[in-house]
Amino acid sequence: MKLNYFFICVLAISLLASCKSKKSVVKNTKKPQYKVVVHKKSSKSSITNSTFDYIKKYKETAMEEMRKYKIPASITLAQGILESSSGKSNLTRKSNNHFGIKCHKGWKGKRVYHDDDEKGECFRVYKNPKKSYRDHSLFLAGRDRYSTLFKLKKGDYIRWAKGLSAAGYATDRRYPAKLIAIIEKYDLHKYDAKVLGKRYKKERSKKRTNNSENHIVKKGDTLYSISKKYGLTVEELKKINRLSSNTISIGQTLMLK
Repeated sequence: MKLNYFFICVLAISLLASCKSKKSVVKNTKKPQYKVVVHKKSSKSSITNSTFDYIKKYKETAMEEMRKYKIPASITLAQGILESSSGKSNLTRKSNNHFGIKCHKGWKGKRVYHDDDEKGECFRVYKNPKKSYRDHSLFLAGRDRYSTLFKLKKGDYIRWAKGLSAAGYATDRRYPAKLIAIIEKYDLHKYDAKVLGKRYKKERSKKRTNNSENHIVKKGDTLYSISKKYGLTVEELKKINRLSSNTISIGQTLMLK
């Protein structure tokens, strides 16, 4: 009996030792958890010129307005490009106002306030861009101060540009030069010729509208104000100078060509 008890004790001790040794060599077979970070590739959108896109989108509307109201399509497009920064300006994005037309007396439609010549000026809001184009035509055709423009030779964009400035459409003295520069750079006069049923011939004003090749940034300058000054768009200015943002600094030299 004592012998049996002895063997039982030895067997129990052996089993316990065996279990303990197995415990010490058991490896954690569970695979370590790693956080998988997936880097999404940013889609490389094709580099497009926003001004060409703008022209493609609104050229038919400009020609339609020319047929109805006799305003050169080239002038309408150039004003739209300049005033709206090819449809990219903050004012245009939130109001569909492509021509910077202010509220003035009698405007009963929606309005938005935006800093221009003065802070917080009132601008008209349109349901869509086409209504902005139509209101631009009505704005010019319905005011006596622009009446002499409609007596000019059809399609004479140079005199139209100068006449708009003389009639007080814009306060910028370089406004005519900017319009002419845009028209000639993008050959917008061909849309006038199309409406008039004439064969298109490239034209250039006798005097270059802008001989500047660069601009030195001064206090108060923004890419938008500089682009308007030289008849460019913000996107064009950024592309020429390889800018990735709208940040500029005083004393910085910006190329214009």
